[in-house]
Amino acid sequence: MVLSRCLFWLSVVSLLLASSVHAADVLLTAIEDSPGIRAFTAELSKRRPQDQVHFRLLADLPVPGRLPDATRLILLDGPSLDWRLQEARGPSTLVMRISRIQARQRLGSYRPGRLSLLWSDPPLSRQVNLARMILPAARRIGVLYGRNSAFLLDELRKAAAPLGLEIVTQFWTDTTDNHAVQTLLGECDVLLGLDDADLYNPKTAKSLLLSSYAGKRALIGPNAAFVKAGSLASTYSDQADWLAIVDDLLDRPPASWPRTLYPNRFKVASNAQVARSLDIEPIDELAVANALAKGETRP
Repeated sequence: MVLSRCLFWLSVVSLLLASSVHAADVLLTAIEDSPGIRAFTAELSKRRPQDQVHFRLLADLPVPGRLPDATRLILLDGPSLDWRLQEARGPSTLVMRISRIQARQRLGSYRPGRLSLLWSDPPLSRQVNLARMILPAARRIGVLYGRNSAFLLDELRKAAAPLGLEIVTQFWTDTTDNHAVQTLLGECDVLLGLDDADLYNPKTAKSLLLSSYAGKRALIGPNAAFVKAGSLASTYSDQADWLAIVDDLLDRPPASWPRTLYPNRFKVASNAQVARSLDIEPIDELAVANALAKGETRP
């Protein structure tokens, strides 16, 4: 009786020790707190009850090299990335939702060790495939670009070529002058928006959308916000997708984290009113998203 009781408590202690050994310290940081950050942290904590998941303001942290090496660090904004780049030392780090352009502006082609960049902008190949899927008659894809987004054009052409699509480009330097937009609209079947904040922002949205509508040219992308404003469709990843992606990465040893990662979980947003106005068939968002995902996983 005494022996069996001792064995029982020994097994309990062993289980507790095992769980503590496998628990990870997951630290999220940003320059400011917000309801969105609190919600993300709380949901991640629910998903990972075995870990210590917590948020601390950037101002309350020491330099990166003084954090425990076993910490799994998640950066939620640009200033926190700038802080992490102060020194090479520091824990393994996930940089949440940074765009390709933002990364190039901060890092150039440099990819620091122990940093994993999780891209916020959808893969260009995915957006090109979305355009082909919902506008099968389109052959010439028009792309406005600026100084910061010019480096993406070769990748776009490589994504379009196997599909028999042509990328037609127009450099847009002065966004107060709509001439470049009008020129491009006359040379393409559909516009594809790059996630370039210099070109696609609240100040340019009205002119871009009205011009594309008047020219009977759909705009694909650059993000879900533009779909609400009046572009036809885009792929995007929401908070639920990002939580699942981060949860999966935290299950892996940090040494196996990818240096860069596009979200493999995503959805399709479409604007039914715009589709009707352009005489485009209604878009089955779920079916299109599933078809895109199937195409990406096909060997």
